[in-house]
Amino acid sequence: MESFWEHLQNLTDAQSIISRGGFYLLLIVVFAETGLFFGFFLPGDYLLFMAGLLCSAGKVDVTISTLVLSLIGAGILGNFTGYWFGYRTGPVLFNKNDSLFFKKRYVTLASEFYNKYGGMALILGRFFPIVRTFAPIFAGVVKVDIKRFTLYNFIGSVTWVCVFTLSGFFLGKRFPQLKDYLQYIVLGLILVTTIPLVIAYIKKRYSEVKEKN
Repeated sequence: MESFWEHLQNLTDAQSIISRGGFYLLLIVVFAETGLFFGFFLPGDYLLFMAGLLCSAGKVDVTISTLVLSLIGAGILGNFTGYWFGYRTGPVLFNKNDSLFFKKRYVTLASEFYNKYGGMALILGRFFPIVRTFAPIFAGVVKVDIKRFTLYNFIGSVTWVCVFTLSGFFLGKRFPQLKDYLQYIVLGLILVTTIPLVIAYIKKRYSEVKEKN
């Protein structure tokens, strides 16, 4: 059990990411996860939360305002990159074969999410793994108006970064001992953000089986 926690912490610990590559690696990770199709496996919500938590403890060598503004910028640029990629590849993306860094079902998941929520998917999708990565790509595929996309992109990035990063920062200020329970926080955030996707997948499978019968 102890080795499991150690392995989990090495994969998802914001402090580890920052200590290895610094503040700029943190921005690169956020950029990649919000715009590059192979970035779906990267840490997202809990990375932002722990970055704020570690910032409150003085373990991030920037102020909270610099941290938040930089992360918002990385998230916005990431989505623009995803949009451009989807715009350039178009429907061909749906015919691309699965590989280690690409899964066709993730594009389908993002398209269904977008079709259900419309432009709001670009805001709500920020809070869900996989959808966060592929929603802007799909928006590019269907050629969403760039002005609308820019608005949703800005609102989504600001909301997502502020909710998780500032939550981590202010909770860290209020409860400094939280930094000693990072592995449990990581697991909790993973469960909270993954459960809705699991439920959606089960409902989809149930509907498909029902239609066949």
